[in-house]
Amino acid sequence: MRWRGRRESTNVEDRRGVSRGGMAVGGGLGTIALIVLALLFGADPRELLDQNQGSPVQETGSARQVNPQEDELKRFTSVVLAETEDVWNTLFQQAGRRYSEPTLSLFTGQTRSACGVAGASVGPFYCPGDEKIYIDLSFYRDMRTKLGAPGDFAQAYVIAHEVGHHVQHLLGTMEQVDARRGRLSEAEANRLSVMLELQADFYAGVWAHYAERRGIIEPGDIEEALGAASAVGDDRLQRRGQGYVVPDSFTHGSSEQRVRWFRRGLESGDMRQGDTFNARNL
Repeated sequence: MRWRGRRESTNVEDRRGVSRGGMAVGGGLGTIALIVLALLFGADPRELLDQNQGSPVQETGSARQVNPQEDELKRFTSVVLAETEDVWNTLFQQAGRRYSEPTLSLFTGQTRSACGVAGASVGPFYCPGDEKIYIDLSFYRDMRTKLGAPGDFAQAYVIAHEVGHHVQHLLGTMEQVDARRGRLSEAEANRLSVMLELQADFYAGVWAHYAERRGIIEPGDIEEALGAASAVGDDRLQRRGQGYVVPDSFTHGSSEQRVRWFRRGLESGDMRQGDTFNARNL
């Protein structure tokens, strides 16, 4: 990915130098649950964080040394966020809307969000309450070593997916889904969640479509993104974690679905083609 020397976003909040106490999200969870939490790409965090709303999080103010490799990842993340800003500002303007840019918050270990207390085990997530994307940079390492999804454009896919949730928030989609969830059975609510996540994958693909036009994509980048989308399919995670697959419990979609919807956005570049909620073939 040709990202060096490009504009960095000013909407990046760096909390890495602050140590926070309190109980980490995911503590005491079983292995399967922890794997799923660690690999979430944009699940509604409120469902995961409600149990921690009352957990004390103290900012001790003790700074730690940030290594050069992390600073490189911070610059990379800032550039990708800037690229999403340029694309979505243009697309919203063309649709007669105004795009409100999200803030991306970098943290280490644990942080506080408007959706509750979040730990690194939750993975990257978007909080509509404060319109922020939260990422612990160690997740990039986990993608490479635990998921088998290496490459800088695989990392860009993660950011673009979370930005996709922000787009859903601005369009009112997330709030509509939240309102419907409470009236549905668990299986039906899960299916609604899958629709939401696949649409975020589609929006990530729409961004990649224009990123390719902007000349930042190199040979092999798209394959990295598709590999990342496949790596976090519910079927693949369940098979790895428990040895069998339970489709009714899917919340993000299968590997095939995630790849297909990302590819649809990539090939079309048309956000109107991402209506997963009325699609005949999800």
